[in-house]
Amino acid sequence: MDWQALKVSLYLAGLTAVVLTPIGILTARKLAWSQFPGRNLVQALIALPLILPPTVLGFYLLVILGGHSIIGRLYEDMAGNSLVFSFEGILVASILFNVPFAVQPIQRGFESIPVNVREAAWCSGLSTWQTFWKIELPLAWPGVVSAAILTVAHTLGEFGVVLMVGGNLTGETRTIAIAIYDRVQAFDNASAATMSAVLLVVSFSAITLIYFLTDRLGKQRVW
Repeated sequence: MDWQALKVSLYLAGLTAVVLTPIGILTARKLAWSQFPGRNLVQALIALPLILPPTVLGFYLLVILGGHSIIGRLYEDMAGNSLVFSFEGILVASILFNVPFAVQPIQRGFESIPVNVREAAWCSGLSTWQTFWKIELPLAWPGVVSAAILTVAHTLGEFGVVLMVGGNLTGETRTIAIAIYDRVQAFDNASAATMSAVLLVVSFSAITLIYFLTDRLGKQRVW
């Protein structure tokens, strides 16, 4: 078992979920309750990582974050090191690649809230912010939790984007998915099997919990 790779993966997954959850909540609420020009385009851009090959996204991120780009040069000037082939680089890549997993479940959660519930809150004197904080968010929490779980689970299993942007640096960009690949290449099937079993258990547990939360959303919708 490559504990160092697992530590990097868990740290990456945790930070990705922490960053994306508030962004996902605000974005999902806007998409669920508002109609605006370009709404379908925004939803298409959010869903794009679901069908785009990870190596394609990884390539574009490598170009955008590299030392020959404006973003890459600005980061190097401020931080003193390259954004690619670093933990910060794979964090940026992970955040972008996990946007649909953070936004879509929360959007479904907000959409499950009956309109008359919000209207009743306003009629009771609650402001828009109070309605969001006291009514909408508690009712949409299964979607929020589902998004966080999906983001963590998907980050733990991501291979292509992380490898393209971060390479395979031990203790910094080498995740458990990359470690499994390395062990297979080295014919160390026992270690590969152990790490694969860990990801299998995590993935199955995440899916089970998400189905449970989906049932909760379904009951709310019936109510």
